[in-house]
Amino acid sequence: MAYGQTGTGKTYTLGRLGEEDTANRGIMVRAMEDILAEVSPERDTVSVSYLQLYMESLQDLLDPTKDNISIIEDHKSGDVSLPGATVVEIRDQQSFLELLRLGEAHRHAANTKLNTESSRSHALLMVHVKRSVKGRESAHSSENSNNTSMSKSLRPPLVRKGKLVVVDLAGSERIDKSGIEGHTREEAKSINLSLSALGKCINALAENSAHVPVRDSKLTRLLRDSFGGTARTSLVITIGPSPRHRGETASTIMFGQRAMKVENMLKLKEEFDYKSLARRLDIQLDNLIMEHERKEKEFEAEIGRITTDVQNRISEAERNYADAMEKERLKYQKDYMESIKKLEEKWMMNQQNQGSERQEQMVHTAEEVAELNKLLSKETSLRKAAEDEVNNLKSQLAQLKMSEASGNSEILKLRKMLEGEVSQKKKLEGEISILQSQLLHLSFESDKTRRRLDRGGAGNDTGGLDSLFSQVRPQLKDSGNGEKASVARLFEQVGLQKILSLLEAEDADVRIHAVKVVANLAAEETNQEKIVEAGGLKTLLTLLGSSEDETIRRVAAGALANLAMNETNQELIMSQGGISLLSMTATNAKDPQTLRMVAGALANLCGNDKLQTKLSGEGGLKALLGIVKCGHPDVLAQVARGIANFAKCESRASTQGNKSGRSLLIEDRALPWIVQHSNSDASPIRRHVELALCHLAQHEVNAKDMINEGALWELIRISQDCPREDIRTLAHRSLTSSPTFIAEMRQLQIDY
Repeated sequence: MAYGQTGTGKTYTLGRLGEEDTANRGIMVRAMEDILAEVSPERDTVSVSYLQLYMESLQDLLDPTKDNISIIEDHKSGDVSLPGATVVEIRDQQSFLELLRLGEAHRHAANTKLNTESSRSHALLMVHVKRSVKGRESAHSSENSNNTSMSKSLRPPLVRKGKLVVVDLAGSERIDKSGIEGHTREEAKSINLSLSALGKCINALAENSAHVPVRDSKLTRLLRDSFGGTARTSLVITIGPSPRHRGETASTIMFGQRAMKVENMLKLKEEFDYKSLARRLDIQLDNLIMEHERKEKEFEAEIGRITTDVQNRISEAERNYADAMEKERLKYQKDYMESIKKLEEKWMMNQQNQGSERQEQMVHTAEEVAELNKLLSKETSLRKAAEDEVNNLKSQLAQLKMSEASGNSEILKLRKMLEGEVSQKKKLEGEISILQSQLLHLSFESDKTRRRLDRGGAGNDTGGLDSLFSQVRPQLKDSGNGEKASVARLFEQVGLQKILSLLEAEDADVRIHAVKVVANLAAEETNQEKIVEAGGLKTLLTLLGSSEDETIRRVAAGALANLAMNETNQELIMSQGGISLLSMTATNAKDPQTLRMVAGALANLCGNDKLQTKLSGEGGLKALLGIVKCGHPDVLAQVARGIANFAKCESRASTQGNKSGRSLLIEDRALPWIVQHSNSDASPIRRHVELALCHLAQHEVNAKDMINEGALWELIRISQDCPREDIRTLAHRSLTSSPTFIAEMRQLQIDY
């Protein structure tokens, strides 16, 4: 289809014959060349109709006497046919060119200020192709053929149909620019009305509207297959270079953009000759019955023969078994007697050997006594040598005492140096004690505020917030200038680098207070970049993976949740293995508050379009779904928020064409949990789950899985009973725009 302002080259693009220069052939001529190159005269037929829509009257360009052809629509298949149009069978390219010349001679055109030969009608070229697919050999061929080849040969005659429609739309024009009047003015009004009706249909289809006004114009009735139907549609947009027509150019481009959003469902059209198939099946059935009766008789005879043979073999095997058992018994008895004799002979030999061994022991004892005498004499000589060595050491000791005096002066110098080091150590310990007291005070204020918030906000709707950022920020606000001032004062006096260094302290209490301070600092957006630049993100991930203290892991996960609000920090968390560490923490943690922090961090990461595939591949999505075992309402609210964020990002990526295939949530078996909690009593859980269901239903590829899991009923309930109007509208649009959902509701006789 070619669409654009008058005089911008639509007819030049589609209808040029290229008689003078073959390089100037239009799409109609080139398309027919490709079709004729692919078809076979023996099995294929190609026929052509050429019409124009002039002043809302459908006329035959090949037979001008047919000036008001009716349009017939098949309500079952949705096909559009023109029974009154002339259909000419094409055998070669030359005959097709002659038909195009004939049609162009009858087409309405006029001279305007914008175009000397302006088309005043919409031209439609329809090319019909039919291909007969021949079956294999008939079942009548031979009685000796086996049943397998006979069943394969029974195929119904098959006819495949295809249709190419090339539409040269008349150009849209403004009457004040074209300078037309009289009858030509009425023609322009008719053209603009039909193009306006086409634009309304494109808008309705692009917005998934429930009603598409295809019956407002004959043009839209003829083209209902091209947009939103079963055709593969290509749209050519033509524009002019003149800045005078900037408005028409922008309108044409916007029409093309809206048309690109329309999705067609391609369909292969085939027809079968079922009567011929029935006759062949009757013949095959008779042959199979005869063959079955013959084989049944042979089978009964074979069973009788096998039964007799088996009985004979059983009796023979029983006899052989009895003989073998008797032979085995005699063999074992003989071996037993021989073993008894060997043992008696061996016992006698042992008795004789014991006497000789006693004599050998006496000789060996005498040799040992002689050896001991030799050792005694050797020890005596060694003792004399040791006494000489002691005397020598005494003389050396006297010399050492003389050198001791010179060493005392060196010791005094070292002692003075040691006293200086001790004073420096005391000074450093004083600074550390000040830091610890500040950390203890700040941690006490943080715990006190958190307990007050938990007692006062147990019934609040925490699941509806976009992140866990609000879980720390209200603490600062509620405590007024207390804790916030303490954090700011500590931050200014001590410095971020020293606070982060305390995260690696050996004292567990110091680490706990330090990580609480970092978590409170991370709640402020202005501090997050400083924490990441100073290496705080890496230190928090290390603590999360290595620490065995539940408090440290809980507060570290909360700090990561606050940092994960920033898109740059999200990518850093992913690149440094944060998903694996959060998944491991979710698996090992038992405390609901720790699980809530981990779920909040994962939920924030689920809201990043770039991390969808990596989040699922590294197990983050499965870890989020595994947290639901906890059953705590606050934890489930964070899980539901993460699933809603993930589904929303997937929906956006699919709409933009960046993703295809089923949802990763469905692949990771999240759909049963979503359906189960879509009507939860807790409003935060229910709202996020309802949003996730609506986003999943936006894409047709997820429809079958959602129907199998019972999500269709929940979508119907959401579209009718949800208290939020935006969610009701989204659910209604998902149901009415999905052919799969519509077909299922019709099958279930649901009046929607």
